[in-house]
Amino acid sequence: MAEHTSKQLPAPGAGLSAATTFRPRLGDLALDLAKSGQVGVVVEVPGESVKSYHLRLPGGGGDWRARADGTTLRPVMVPVTHVTPQKRDVLYDHRAEQAALPITIHHKDGGTSESVLILTPAQVELYRMQLERLIARREEERRRTP
Repeated sequence: MAEHTSKQLPAPGAGLSAATTFRPRLGDLALDLAKSGQVGVVVEVPGESVKSYHLRLPGGGGDWRARADGTTLRPVMVPVTHVTPQKRDVLYDHRAEQAALPITIHHKDGGTSESVLILTPAQVELYRMQLERLIARREEERRRTP
């Protein structure tokens, strides 16, 4: 499992779809469609005495309220910085004719998440050739430098 999951992802099992409303928690970033896509930090959530979401600009100032049902709010995804392969076997599904390479996705906030890179047989062959050339170049460099 991932070492640290990005804070902005929905709770496990609570995938977002057209029928699912995003329900941010305190401290989450949320994009508000009713405010022309303005992004804010959730500083108060609807509850017994609070009738709406209270958001604030990430740098401070500029407060506003969003509907309690969350229909105008969307999650703000944390940008990806890079992806690395995991130290696990690549799987090949002969029925689907595709390979599955387990990867770790690294996010800008330091969080990570796991996924799978799906490759067609043609892509596997292309990357095999490219990696062979890369390995040969590396070996050539090693021989040249003491």
